[in-house]
Amino acid sequence: MSDYQHEVEELERESATAARLFDVRRIIGGLFTVYGVIVTIAGLMATDADLKKAQDININLWTGLGMLALGLFFLIWQTLRPAVPPTAGELADEGDGGPEREAGG
Repeated sequence: MSDYQHEVEELERESATAARLFDVRRIIGGLFTVYGVIVTIAGLMATDADLKKAQDININLWTGLGMLALGLFFLIWQTLRPAVPPTAGELADEGDGGPEREAGG
């Protein structure tokens, strides 16, 4: 019995790790942060000719800072509210088909 319980606990730990690893907020936040840094650097390196094309608005700088802020928001959100994987009981209930399957026919 203790071997079974140990195995269940190990699987729950692996599930929690996988849920955190593949949290979509981490992927979106990471991409926006990386691209935000790149576009912000491009905005900082803008020439007068580049600014003149955009009616003296450094669009790369402002877009890069916005992307950077959004990416950091997603990463902070993921840190403050980590993904919680379903418990073994919830997975068992889902596997039974539950009330939806019985009502559907």
